[in-house]
Amino acid sequence: MSRPRLRYLLVFGLLVAFTGTTFAATVASGSKISPDLAALSSSGNVPVIIQYRNQPTPLETGLLGLLGGLVKLVLGSINAIAADLPLGQLNQIAADPNVVYISLDRPVTAREAVTITAAEYTTEPINAPAVWQKGYTGTNIGVAVIDSGITPVPDLNINSLTLPLGQPIVAQLLASLNEVAPWSTGRIVYSENFVPGQNDALDHYGHGTHVAGLIAGNGADSTGPQDFRTFRGAAPNANIINLRVLDENGAGTDSSVIAAIGEAISLKNTYNIRVVNLSLGRPIFESYTLDPLCQAVEKAWKAGIVVVVAAGNDGRDLNLNPEGYGTINSPGNDPYALTVGAMNTVETPQISDDIIASYSSKGPSFIDHVVKPDIVAPGNLVTSLQYEDDSLAIENPSFVTLYSFYQTNGPETPSPNYFPLSGTSMATGVTSGAIADLLQAAPTLTPDEVKALVMVNGDRNYFPATSSVTDDGIVYKANYDVFTIGAGYLDIAKTVGAALINNGSVPSGTAMSPIAVYNTVTGDTTATIDPSALWTQTGPWSASSVYGNNAWINSDEGSTALWGKTALWGESDPDAYTALWGKTALWGKSTPAAETALWGKSGDAEESVPLEY
Repeated sequence: MSRPRLRYLLVFGLLVAFTGTTFAATVASGSKISPDLAALSSSGNVPVIIQYRNQPTPLETGLLGLLGGLVKLVLGSINAIAADLPLGQLNQIAADPNVVYISLDRPVTAREAVTITAAEYTTEPINAPAVWQKGYTGTNIGVAVIDSGITPVPDLNINSLTLPLGQPIVAQLLASLNEVAPWSTGRIVYSENFVPGQNDALDHYGHGTHVAGLIAGNGADSTGPQDFRTFRGAAPNANIINLRVLDENGAGTDSSVIAAIGEAISLKNTYNIRVVNLSLGRPIFESYTLDPLCQAVEKAWKAGIVVVVAAGNDGRDLNLNPEGYGTINSPGNDPYALTVGAMNTVETPQISDDIIASYSSKGPSFIDHVVKPDIVAPGNLVTSLQYEDDSLAIENPSFVTLYSFYQTNGPETPSPNYFPLSGTSMATGVTSGAIADLLQAAPTLTPDEVKALVMVNGDRNYFPATSSVTDDGIVYKANYDVFTIGAGYLDIAKTVGAALINNGSVPSGTAMSPIAVYNTVTGDTTATIDPSALWTQTGPWSASSVYGNNAWINSDEGSTALWGKTALWGESDPDAYTALWGKTALWGKSTPAAETALWGKSGDAEESVPLEY
């Protein structure tokens, strides 16, 4: 392929390619076995995750070995086991009343789109400098970065910061700073590897370090008399818990991610972990209620940790409709998670001219139709950290940040410390850092209160009605609706200000994202709100306030109508409803598997990643 880093194959296609009917014919409708697993035909063992209703007993674990399986991981946070099992034995395991669901241990990948540099802005559009000036820089807040590992660099060390207006802020750590491994140092207070067959948590890909810089970089390598621009993360004094799950190719598995989430839960009190950053994902294969990744996200959420997830970079996938709807990735489809889309700041610090990045995945989510993303943040062409022998930087020598980009009279040569990437991964890192600032300001907030405050205070005032970009003769159009921008543009200064007034005065209830329901008779789409959600309130916490008054019509009990057919899908595309909601495309009974409709008939999901759109 051309552009090997800009156009790549999602590895899950390797699993679904071995389709056949031998095993699938033995699986009844409504089975406990996932459709992609049921479709496999193989004589060997396959990697699976078995979710149990209650913690599996020693007898149940032993049975897996007796049936020819090999237990690899016990995933206690979701009562599950990751194992290699013979396909022919799965029905016998599924017959156990304690077994809830068996799915493939699917590959996950980083959600970045590497690109060339430009003068983009990262923290200014979300008003982070205004929060820093009040002393909120994420101090003592732990952010677990579940990614490709982190290689320590000066911007993640314990250096004093000089923030705007010359205010000195001295970096502080948690009470105990014990290096648990040689790759933990500075504000990387804990490191652990979950990649099978490897024994360090350093970054061998380049993605995790870049994301960590967007969360908590303090700009040490771009702070000096010659520097007119400093590359700080959104929370430049937060602590990082480095949980490596992706290998040197940016690939990992469900089980590794779930194990890392479980570790973040267990370490929550030790390192004050209040945020988990998941700048990774994969296609959706079943309801979030069964998806093991989503179940792990919910466990962390209910343990008091805000889980921030990338929406995905598949907004240019037009298999379903001309605008890329229905392309949200897992676990960003979970209604509890705070799911983030990416904005293009078009080389200015203000947001009035910003547009959605054309690759940013759009809702509603596959199968469950969850209204996603929840919020959008800068993610296009954002500069962050690199390190010596950084794989992404070396393999893509045109992706550079020149010294002249941030130094007065700087040379037109690449900096060895910084380089740019684009993607919802980057927007997720920016958002995780902003939430660390919020939690320093208001530490008693629950995850639902955080999500509610962020969404209610999102900025919806400056979006255009539509935008489009053209690449290789293809026009990629975006309508600025709830499935594209969610509740709006992250504004952390407004959010912190609201939280400091009576601790935000957030009503009780969850902040679960609504579910979209399409009426084939009337052509209307309604957003049904979970009875436990606080969006059922009136006033500033109502769904109309969260998503903007123009996004909703005809409100009634717990169900709100979205934009009409023409307004939602664009006047020039009256058939988009048919394409997205039709029986033969995405939601109908004739589409038994996600990969058939959304990811192409072969299941290969070849993703065309943009340069700078």
